[in-house]
Amino acid sequence: MQELPHFELRPACPQDVPALLDLIRGLAEYEKLTDLLENTPERLHEALFGERPVAEALLAWAKVDESSVAAGFALYFHNYSTFLGRKGLYLEDLFVRPEYRGQGCGKALMIELAQIALNRGCGRFEWTVLDWNTSAQRFYADLGAAVLPDWRIVRTTGDSLSALASLPRNSSS
Repeated sequence: MQELPHFELRPACPQDVPALLDLIRGLAEYEKLTDLLENTPERLHEALFGERPVAEALLAWAKVDESSVAAGFALYFHNYSTFLGRKGLYLEDLFVRPEYRGQGCGKALMIELAQIALNRGCGRFEWTVLDWNTSAQRFYADLGAAVLPDWRIVRTTGDSLSALASLPRNSSS
């Protein structure tokens, strides 16, 4: 019987940027979205460790022989609920390398994030999941999470963001 790896969870630090970016690349490949990946080590470093960080990351390290391998990550940030009047924790991305799935890594990351949310006084811990990713949906349901059927993500990027920003503010349409 194969022994399962032990996972060490810890907040990302600046020297983790290359490992984290490699995991992000793995997520983009899994979701078949590599054509959208524009992140760079410099951008990621600035986002996590710059003068005004906008996100945080947790890394899961698997012990393999005498070394550690980055097995998964969670990237998250705070948002705010006008209805609750409290901040929330928003999980932007969760990814576990295929060879470490089903071994408790993702569950450990989610539990750690839930504890962070509670410790920081958050009223919510939320995230999105792709409609085709039924295994992730089952995983989240097994953790007690509910997929909200009445909500849709609305987004502008690139040219549509520029077009929206350039519209006149005093227009009635």
